[in-house]
Amino acid sequence: MNVLLLGSGGREHALAWKLKQSRLLNKLYIAPGNAGTMHCGENINVNVNDFAAIRETVLKYHINMVVVGPEDPLVNGIRDYFLADEILHTVPVIGPSKNGAMLEGSKDFSKAFMQRHHIPTARYKTFDNTSIEEGNRFLETLSPPFVLKADGLAAGKGVLICKDIIEAKQQLKHILTDQPFGSAGHKVVIEEFLHGIELSVFILTDGTKYILLPEAKDYKRIGNNDTGLNTGGMGAVSPVAFADAFFIQKVEERIIKPTLEGLHSENITYTGFLFIGLMNVNGDPYVIEYNCRLGDPETEAILPRMKTDLLELFNSLANGTLNTIKYQVENTTSLVTILVSGGYPEEYEKGKVITGLENIKDATLFHAGTIFKDNRVLTNGGRVLALQVSAPTIEEARAIAHKNLTEIHFEKVYFRNDVGMDLLKYQK
Repeated sequence: MNVLLLGSGGREHALAWKLKQSRLLNKLYIAPGNAGTMHCGENINVNVNDFAAIRETVLKYHINMVVVGPEDPLVNGIRDYFLADEILHTVPVIGPSKNGAMLEGSKDFSKAFMQRHHIPTARYKTFDNTSIEEGNRFLETLSPPFVLKADGLAAGKGVLICKDIIEAKQQLKHILTDQPFGSAGHKVVIEEFLHGIELSVFILTDGTKYILLPEAKDYKRIGNNDTGLNTGGMGAVSPVAFADAFFIQKVEERIIKPTLEGLHSENITYTGFLFIGLMNVNGDPYVIEYNCRLGDPETEAILPRMKTDLLELFNSLANGTLNTIKYQVENTTSLVTILVSGGYPEEYEKGKVITGLENIKDATLFHAGTIFKDNRVLTNGGRVLALQVSAPTIEEARAIAHKNLTEIHFEKVYFRNDVGMDLLKYQK
C-alpha cells in the first residue's frame, strides 16, 4: 500500500515510525513531515489544510490510504472532502467526518453531547461576549480553582486554570474581548474544577466496534510538579498504574459505549481514533475532553507498546473487519520526555542547531518541531523532540531517559525532569 500521512509533529513521526514497520506498506509519504519523518518515508511540502494540493498528491503518488494526524484537517472536513470527490471517494481516510470531529472542534458541542447522553463530566455553562456578566455570576456559584476553556481549537493552550475568582473574571473578559485565541475564543466554556488525577484513554473505532488502545498519562504544565503555563504536553507515561482493569471497565461502560451509542443515535459518522481525556475522581472516571485523533505526546508513549501491525489495523478499519484483528500490547513501561525551545509556550526562537542526536542509546527519538536544512537539524517549533524509553519500570525508564537527555543540545533547551514521578506511589 502507498500511504499518505498528514502532519509534522511528534505524533506524526511516531505514526510514521510504526507504519514503516508494516508488512503491508509499499511507500510512505508524509505531508509536510519533519527532520525525523524523512527517515521513515518521503516528505512532501503540502499543507495539511490544503485539500486541493492533498488531492493532487493522492493522484500523483497513487495513494491507497490517507492517515490524518492532527485535528485541524479533520475539523475542517477532509474526510467529507474525499467522500464528495468522484475519484477520491474510494480512498480510505483514517479519521472522522466533520460532524464527528466537532467533539473536539467545539468544547460547547462536546459538553452538550455528554449531557444529552448522560456521560459523566464536570458541571458547565457556555458564554460569549454578550453574556460576560452572566458568566461572572456563574463563576460565583463555583468553588476555586476555576476552569475556563476556549470553545474552539487552540493548539492545546486554550484551557486556563484560575486560582481565584478575580483572575477568573479577568480572564473571561480577556478571552472574549481581546481574542488571544482568535476565533477559537468567541465562546468560553466555564467548568467546575474536578479534583483527581488525569489520564488519556484511546480507542480505534468504526463507529460501532472498537479496539481499546493502551492508556497514558500526559504532563501538560511547563514546570516540574505541574507548575506554570499549560502547554501542548511535556511528557507522557504508559501504562497508568492506577488505571486497573476495574477502572477501565467503568470507562468502557460509562463513557466509551454511551459515546458510540450517542454518535450513532445522532447519525454522526465516526471512523478513526477517539481520544478521551479523563479525570479519575475517587475511582470514578469523568470526561474532561474528547479529541478526534491521537494525543501528542501520548502517541509517542503508546505506539512503542503496540505489537500489532498498525497499517493492518487501519486496513481492517477501512474494510469493516476491525473485530477480526488480534490486538496485542507489550507489557512494559513507556516514558516520553519532551524537549522544548526556551520561552515555550510563549514566545520562542526557531532555527537553533540541534546536536548530540547520534549519541542516543536504548531510547527512541521522535522529532516534533524540527527541520532539516543545509545538512543540519534545526529547531522549528516550541516542542522540538520527544525522547521515548521502554523499560520494565518507571524508575528504570527515568534513569535511561536522564542519561540521554543530557546528550541533546540546542540553545535554551528545556525539559521537565519529573515525568512519571507522581505515578511511583501507584506501582505495586
